[in-house]
Amino acid sequence: MPRFAANLSMMFQDLPFLDRFSAAASAGFKGVEFLFPYDHPAEEVAKATQDAGVEVALFNLPPGDWTKGERGFAAMPGRETDFDNALEKAMFYAQALDCKRLHCMAGLVKEGMNPAELRATYVANLQKAGDKLAPEGRTALIEPINTRDVPGYYINHQQDAHDVLSDVKRSNVKVQMDFYHVQIVEGDLSTRARQYIGNNVGHIQIAGVPERHEPDIGEINYPYVFALLDELGYNGWVGCEYRPQGDTLAGVRRWGASYGLGG
Repeated sequence: MPRFAANLSMMFQDLPFLDRFSAAASAGFKGVEFLFPYDHPAEEVAKATQDAGVEVALFNLPPGDWTKGERGFAAMPGRETDFDNALEKAMFYAQALDCKRLHCMAGLVKEGMNPAELRATYVANLQKAGDKLAPEGRTALIEPINTRDVPGYYINHQQDAHDVLSDVKRSNVKVQMDFYHVQIVEGDLSTRARQYIGNNVGHIQIAGVPERHEPDIGEINYPYVFALLDELGYNGWVGCEYRPQGDTLAGVRRWGASYGLGG
C-alpha cells in the first residue's frame, strides 16, 4: 500500500500553516510535504513536525520571487550564486526538519536563452547539490512540470529528466514523478510508470486531472495506479499535491478510506 504524504501548501488551507501538521496526522497521514517552509523559523516548523509525529518527505529550495513569477534557477545561467544561497538555506531547514529530499526547481526559459548554456548550468548545479547533500544522506530532486500550469518551465518530459541525470552522474540526484504533470504532458501513465519507477525516481506525487483536485476526481484511475506502484515495488512517499475541491478532510475521507486515511 502506498505511503501518502499530505501536501500542506495545498491541503488544510483553512488552518495556519503550522497547525496543518497536526491536522494531517489526525487525518491519518504519516508524512507531509510542502512547497516552502521559509516564512517560519526552522525551529517552529520542526516543533510542529515533532508534535504531530509526522515525517517531512519533501520541500523545495527557495525559488526566487514567487510573486513575480520566478520558479527557481537551477538551470538559469548567471544565477549560480542565487542557487548556491537557496541550497544552503534549504539544507539548514532540511537539517532541522530531518527531511531527506529537496526539490531543485529549474526555472523559466526566456526567449533567446542558449539551450547548451541552460543544460550545462543545470547539470553543474545539480552535481553541486548532489555533492553537498550526499554526506547528509539527502537527495536532490528534479521535476518535469506541465506546460499548461507553468508555461516556459525548463523541463517537461520524464525522459528529458532522466537524460539530465545521465549527465549529472550523482546517485543522490533523482526524478520527482508527478502523475498529474505526466498525464497532461504525456499520458500513458502505466507505461511511464513501468519505464521509470525503479530507475532513479525518488518521489511520486498525485492529483486529479484536469482540475488538480482529489485523486478520485477526474480522468485518472488512481486505484489502478496505486496497485501498479505496489506491483512495481515502489516504497517511497506518494505526495498528495492537490487542491481540495471542498473541505480537505471530507475529501480525504472520501478517497482515502481504502488506504487508512480520513481519521
